[in-house]
Amino acid sequence: MIVVVCGPGGVGKGTITAGLVRELDSVKLSRSWTTRPRRVGESEDAYVFVSRLEFLRAIDEGKFLEWAEYLGNLYGTPAPDPLDQDDLILEIDLQGAMSIRENYPSSLVIAIEPPSLEELALRMRSRGDSDDHVSHRLAIAEEEIGLARALADAVVVNDDSRSAVLAVAQIITKERAARR
Repeated sequence: MIVVVCGPGGVGKGTITAGLVRELDSVKLSRSWTTRPRRVGESEDAYVFVSRLEFLRAIDEGKFLEWAEYLGNLYGTPAPDPLDQDDLILEIDLQGAMSIRENYPSSLVIAIEPPSLEELALRMRSRGDSDDHVSHRLAIAEEEIGLARALADAVVVNDDSRSAVLAVAQIITKERAARR
């Protein structure tokens, strides 16, 4: 099963997906590919860093569930190995979630929301985002939250990361049982 965890930036998708890998058996977190250079201090396993040529070859070979170009760099979600029985967890933006839903309608889409836009702004500021950047991201987040609600099979409010991990894990567990 493909499980999509989506939501606006700063909502805690990364924390939740990392918690799911610890909490659930038989899940794998997909590692996206990108052509952008690795940032200073960024972990080597944050992405699969490849050349543009290698990425374009992978597109031609059908290796991605979805891919997009953003600010001149390519980003893609690799397709799972069809023999792999683990559920694949995708931590992606709303555009990617919409593409996955369109191409893989049986995927499970879970939208993560902040308890409020004010709390989301506090989280962004606490990680050093400027006021202009926060204002811009909040305007986008407000629109994305509404679109994600319409797309998602379930919505989880992340007011406490541990509780949110457990809520998402429960949704996945129930969906697994329903599909058997």
